[in-house]
Amino acid sequence: MTDQTPLDRFKQALTGAARALAHEPEVEVAWSADAPAQSGKNFRVPLPGRNLPRDQAIEARGFADSFSLRLRHHNEALHGKGAPPEPIARACYDAIEQVRYEAIGSNRYAGIRDNLNSAVELRTASDAIVRAEEASEVPLPTALSLMLREALTGEAVPERARAGVELVREDILAKIGTDMEGLAEALDDQRAFQDLTLDMLRHLDLTLPDSPDPTDAEDGDEEEGENPEDQESDEEDEGGAEPEAADARSELSDGEAEGDADQEVEGEQEMSDGDPSDDGEEGMQPVRPNRPWTDLPDTFEYKAYTDRFDEEIEAPELCDNEELDRLRAYLDSQLAGLQGVVTRLANRLQRRLMAQQNRSWDFDQEEGLLDAARLTRVVVSPGHALSYKMERDTEFKDTVVTLLIDNSGSMRGRPISIAAISADILARTLERCGVKTEILGFTTRAWKGGQSREAWLADGRPANPGRLNDLRHILYKKADEPWRRARRNLGLMMREGLLKENIDGEALLWAHDRLLRRPEDRRILMVISDGAPVDDSTLSVNQAGYLEGHLRKVIDWIEKQSPVQLAAIGIGHDVTRYYKRSVTIMDVEQLGGTIIEQLADLFEVEG
Repeated sequence: MTDQTPLDRFKQALTGAARALAHEPEVEVAWSADAPAQSGKNFRVPLPGRNLPRDQAIEARGFADSFSLRLRHHNEALHGKGAPPEPIARACYDAIEQVRYEAIGSNRYAGIRDNLNSAVELRTASDAIVRAEEASEVPLPTALSLMLREALTGEAVPERARAGVELVREDILAKIGTDMEGLAEALDDQRAFQDLTLDMLRHLDLTLPDSPDPTDAEDGDEEEGENPEDQESDEEDEGGAEPEAADARSELSDGEAEGDADQEVEGEQEMSDGDPSDDGEEGMQPVRPNRPWTDLPDTFEYKAYTDRFDEEIEAPELCDNEELDRLRAYLDSQLAGLQGVVTRLANRLQRRLMAQQNRSWDFDQEEGLLDAARLTRVVVSPGHALSYKMERDTEFKDTVVTLLIDNSGSMRGRPISIAAISADILARTLERCGVKTEILGFTTRAWKGGQSREAWLADGRPANPGRLNDLRHILYKKADEPWRRARRNLGLMMREGLLKENIDGEALLWAHDRLLRRPEDRRILMVISDGAPVDDSTLSVNQAGYLEGHLRKVIDWIEKQSPVQLAAIGIGHDVTRYYKRSVTIMDVEQLGGTIIEQLADLFEVEG
């Protein structure tokens, strides 16, 4: 013990405290220089400085405590069953649930309360609510969560967010009446709290009256989370309360990732027409009717208010060469130690691809390899001319792979790093196998609408305008471009300010259209994303689920009718609710097995 540093002792205490608070002896806490995350009982929390500065120690304790409170007091299955399908309603639903389980810890232990207050201050500092100048600019999930925190714990709204909350407070209270008082009385009962939350969202006109009622969920869901028993065992909390603090900012990032996955679950239940995952459990291959795939169905019921301000742009045009070199160097630093991975992955994938080539032999040839089966003939009749064989290869289908990467704001931090590293390794691996690779990214040019929204406002705000933001589709690497010439472009994903909002359906159609123009026999489209499509400007003026519904219909159309093979990689969230062929990764270390297996399986389809 004498050779332990203060940092080692702090981590040991933090792990013990997290286990005690979560009532889970298998909880493990690891340091992370990237965005904190929770995967089951594994917590990744920020790495404090060597001298343990007080604010950094509080931040680390906060993340660990917040994850612990979630693990102990939150039933994910119950939460997912009651979640509304509308994106804004879902964001509010998740934020309110986070307030609930953190309020339980805050109300019971003074140490957790103090650290939660610091965490809320940190989280609020980067939230759009601090920049809001009018009510329409206030993010409703943030305002609701801060107001509910105030009602449940008595803690005032952070000063920097106070002005933003006051812009919408009166309107919110006029609609919800005494709903918050009811939530305070149901704090320890997740099911009852969930029912009241959905009522409040309906009062705010965020979800439809006929949204799924969580009370219809099976009784077995409560047993999975073991929440009732955990919430009754207060005396066991004392061992882990003092050194911990629940950092709400950590749960925001983690909650968003998990929230997106849950949103996919509920969105799938709501979409009864053309849902690609209804039959996914049966493992059947997509049906590809022999009819024109270039004709988009009329049932898409989707439009853009204007496409005048959309752009398709190459990565170097968004950044000068000097900055692009610096960003690529930063990405290379994260790739350090993974150079050997590229070689191993290429060899594994190449073996899988070569195994698919149908080899056969032509016998009784006048030249070639000596046929061992004809050795007796060679001895008896050495002048016989037909004692050789030649190998005949069936040409492997020419293939092109497109990697379509979500460049949305929710990917900021570790997710976009994983996506860029994935693209880098996959591009190099496939190039070694003789497979051409295209790397594309999609986001928007502005937050909350940009010039498209301005044009809509100038036209008098017509109803149901459709997509109301300016698309930005980025070309990181063209299919015919060698990786060495495009490698620098991938660093652009690390640029601050690039990642904004995501409109997945149109991005899929764009990438799909580029693939259809390729001459290769086999075309594969692989999407790398971390959640559902989100664009506040579009969602605020169209029917609920407008973007998600379009995405599901596009996926269904491609999977059932197009010759393009479609798959997805989820960064930190389950994408199987959208795509029939998908895989989820939580860290770069998982690339070795899961992604290459997924690619190899795709190559085998219709091979």
